[in-house]
Amino acid sequence: MRELERIRGMIIYLLSFIVLVFSACNRQAKLSEPYVVMLSMDGFRWDYTDKFPTPNFDKIAGMGIKAKSLQPGFPTKTFPNHYAIATGLYPDHNGIVMNNFYAPDLDAYYSISDRDAVENPAFYKGEPIWVTAEKQGITSASCFWVGSEAPVMGIQPSYWKKYNQKLPFTQRIDTVIYWLKLPLNKRPRLITWYFHEPDGKGHKLGPDNPKLGKTIVYLDSLLGVFMKKVEKLPNSGEINIIVTSDHGMCETSSTRWVNLSDYLDKDWFKVIEGGNPNYNFFAKADAYETINEALKKVPHVHTWKREKVPERLHYGTSPREGDFVLVADSGYVVSWKDTPPPFTGGAHGYDNRNTDMHAIFYAYGPAFKKNYIQPTFENVDIYPLICKILHLNPAKTDGNLVNVEGMLKVNP
Repeated sequence: MRELERIRGMIIYLLSFIVLVFSACNRQAKLSEPYVVMLSMDGFRWDYTDKFPTPNFDKIAGMGIKAKSLQPGFPTKTFPNHYAIATGLYPDHNGIVMNNFYAPDLDAYYSISDRDAVENPAFYKGEPIWVTAEKQGITSASCFWVGSEAPVMGIQPSYWKKYNQKLPFTQRIDTVIYWLKLPLNKRPRLITWYFHEPDGKGHKLGPDNPKLGKTIVYLDSLLGVFMKKVEKLPNSGEINIIVTSDHGMCETSSTRWVNLSDYLDKDWFKVIEGGNPNYNFFAKADAYETINEALKKVPHVHTWKREKVPERLHYGTSPREGDFVLVADSGYVVSWKDTPPPFTGGAHGYDNRNTDMHAIFYAYGPAFKKNYIQPTFENVDIYPLICKILHLNPAKTDGNLVNVEGMLKVNP
């Protein structure tokens, strides 16, 4: 009898031990699920880290990935390219064809400063990465990423914030760290967030101005603060960090200025959308050929009938792009104003073949190789890259994992 009780006790002990081991393994499996935290610094040109001291970017390059450059989609503007990164679709396909545009399919206007438009899902096409994640059971969060404020496909990130440019960068860092400290069942494993610099300073000073270095150095120091805070998290070894941008910046000057009023009459158009250096024109029917001939005479620009935009730009199939597309030659400024006062500064929106328009891509974490230089790639490839890391089934996109899988370890 005692022998049976002893055997029974041993069995109970062994079963309890197995349960404990299984539970511990299960907890470890949950803790080891991959995370992706992607930060965009608006207007961060690919070579700013060569122009100015950036020890924290350099640290990432040594412990992870540095791309030669990241090629944005055309036009090389903020909203079209942030949403291209999110969806893996060129601006021509993702619905956000300019920062401000007319959508004839909706008979409505989109403007980055119009809160109702920004939050209207009808303007946004494709499937943003946070929608892909949420549909497949991964919690996501977003602090100011384009498109996250609208219920695209009826879905938003589990945590998101309305855009507030006055929110200090340090508080944005604290917000992301707070999300990463949430209980496991509430914690997002995909986070997208945004800084609005160095775009503003790049416009004001120009990309070649030594004074811009103060902003670049400051952003690098903030990156260092964020990296140290991530290092202190108990699951820091499972977090993949991506630091990227939407576009670069090109030097401009009043010595390279074209007044469109000298060649075009605004009365010829139903709608004029855009701003330096890009315009999309909706022609009045009786003025179509007049506009076509007049555009040929405008110097220092490239213009096309929408359906004739070069294939390499991946632009021209959306009716939201009007009848004619205009882009200034790199470094030139086009406007409808009389001769402006002397100025210098920076602009973007130019042909994405111009490397001045190219942005940064840095990354590190358990999914990424170390000390690896990634050749230049298109920003639409970031969506399938994140899907691969998070083990998500991707939506159909313009991006291709083949272009970027070389930066990943064999089994990320």
